[in-house]
Amino acid sequence: MFPFVFEWVWDMPHMVFMGALWYALSIIGLGMTYCIVKSVIDVSKKETDNHH
Repeated sequence: MFPFVFEWVWDMPHMVFMGALWYALSIIGLGMTYCIVKSVIDVSKKETDNHH
């Protein structure tokens, strides 16, 4: 069942589940955003320090 389906009822178990779902998705999204931004910043630095 999805919130846009007519039979959806906002009772307590649905609210807890959807809250936990969006909390987990936001944590994952923030972590991925941090990694992408950090990678872009690290790549854009003009250092001659090669670690090969």
